[in-house]
Formats: sequence, structure tokens, C-alpha cells
Amino acid sequence: MQRKVLNAAAPGSHTDEAIQVEVTLPVRQRGGGGGKEPKDETRSTGARPRIPRITRLMALAIKFQGMVDSGEVHDYADIARLGHVTRARLTQIMNLLLLAPDIQEEIIEMGRMARESNHVERHVRSVVKSVLWDAQRRAWAATSS
Repeated sequence: MQRKVLNAAAPGSHTDEAIQVEVTLPVRQRGGGGGKEPKDETRSTGARPRIPRITRLMALAIKFQGMVDSGEVHDYADIARLGHVTRARLTQIMNLLLLAPDIQEEIIEMGRMARESNHVERHVRSVVKSVLWDAQRRAWAATSS
């Protein structure tokens, strides 16, 4: 973080009695751009490819379920507290585990292939609403086209 040094002399009747005060303050950038490189430049420099958001959420759901299964955390409410998210949001993420296994694999594969996805989380949530995996596969195919 950048720091800015401020020097100020206290006014006095004589210059030999002046007191010099030096203060170091952190300089914080406001807004979203604060010193970050533009996205286009980071992609062209050979940085790691961008993983689709839905892939990251699927991986989180798998990791969180593993934490619950191993006893690392007591339940989803603990994870929500630790992650500073609402229980409702955590439920949305964990519902990805209700998808058919082949759909889950395809979502994870998007990240491995680092390809862009037209699967928005909102659309995937509508696929999860179906309990039957065959219905999920049909809905998934409809969102793919």
C-alpha cells in the first residue's frame, strides 16, 4: 500500500521554537480500479486463464461438502458464518451438488479447459429446480444452446 508523508511546522513567534511533525498515512484508492491492471492486458501477458464463475462455485460446493463430511465444520450455517455470507446464499451454492453427475463434470471441465461459458449461475439454478436428472439434462441442454 502506498504511504504519503505529511510534514508540517507549527506556527510560532520564533522560527527556532518551531516543532516539526511527521505523520505517515496510508493512501487508499477509491473505486474498483485501484492500481489493478486492465483485464485485457493480464490475459495477453500469459497469466492463468480466467475460470468461469460457475466452475468456481461448483468447486466451492464440493469443498464445503467435504468439510462437513470430515467434521471440520458442524454444518452449512458454520460455513456461512465463517465465509461472511448468508445461509440462503450458501444454500444456493450447495444446491449445485443436486445436479446430475454428468452436468457437474461438465461444469468442472469448463474450468479445466478454461473456456468461456454461457451458463450463468441464474440459469443453472433453474436447472437445479428439477429433481429428476433426465429433466435436468434437458434443461441443461436448453441453456447450452
